[in-house]
Amino acid sequence: MTNDQGETFGGWLLQQKDREGWVGDLAKAARSDPKFPKAGDPEAVRGRLREMMAEGDMFEAVDDAESAWLSS
Repeated sequence: MTNDQGETFGGWLLQQKDREGWVGDLAKAARSDPKFPKAGDPEAVRGRLREMMAEGDMFEAVDDAESAWLSS
């Protein structure tokens, strides 16, 4: 699954490391995770967060990031 620019969600998210707020925090965490699903869709990222037992705020960040990714 890709956005209109042909970017996977995981790939797009990794590029958001300089973004302010939760999405930027999520991107920074993703960049430091060797098992992050780089070519994954939002559900794959949520699955990885569940594996890592992430806080609820990170799931909200994925929701925000998914909206931004789809509109980019």
